Amino acid sequence: MALELLTPFTKVELEVEEKDSNRKQVGILGGNFNPIHNAHLVVADQVRQQLGLDQVLLMPEFKPPHVDTKETIDEKHRLKMVELAIENVQGLAIETIELERKGISYTYDTMALLKEQNPDVDYYFIIGADMVNYLPKWHRIDELVEMVQFVGVQRPKYKAGTSYPVIWVDVPLMDISSSMIRDFIKKDRKPNYLMPHSVLDYIEKEGLYK
Repeated sequence: MALELLTPFTKVELEVEEKDSNRKQVGILGGNFNPIHNAHLVVADQVRQQLGLDQVLLMPEFKPPHVDTKETIDEKHRLKMVELAIENVQGLAIETIELERKGISYTYDTMALLKEQNPDVDYYFIIGADMVNYLPKWHRIDELVEMVQFVGVQRPKYKAGTSYPVIWVDVPLMDISSSMIRDFIKKDRKPNYLMPHSVLDYIEKEGLYK
């Protein structure tokens, strides 16, 4: 049975399945968060609300296999900015497993470990529409889709389709990127209203991205 969940801004289409009330429903939003910004937070919050998840965990990556690390700052700063961004935000928390493991972060390895540690949790792995197109190239993707439910988030300028099982969630279109914010800062332009004030204050205090 298909169900549409409507909010003032968004729509979700998914197949309804009975959820085991004894199992926790947790979203995972991985990212370099270099830096974290408001679009990350909107995605996490909207997915949590629309899918009725207990929690969404923001998971900073140590060394993602698909990202150029030349402009990636130290993980201690990226973690601190995520902490500041979600301070006092209901339903959002941090998962540090990839920072603790270090090395290249393959989603399969991370989720296998999380499932082993938390067998009573159903995980929903959140990715942008641009990443959905690359799912066939993901490390051990056929095993991964048996382990987690992928959630695809529509993004400006991207259209995606896949044969893999993906729940699609529409969110308010916010064409914000970490690279845009870094470029603003390099040009001495303040990225006001693109990120939480606490994160911007931290960036300025630490002299990041100059």
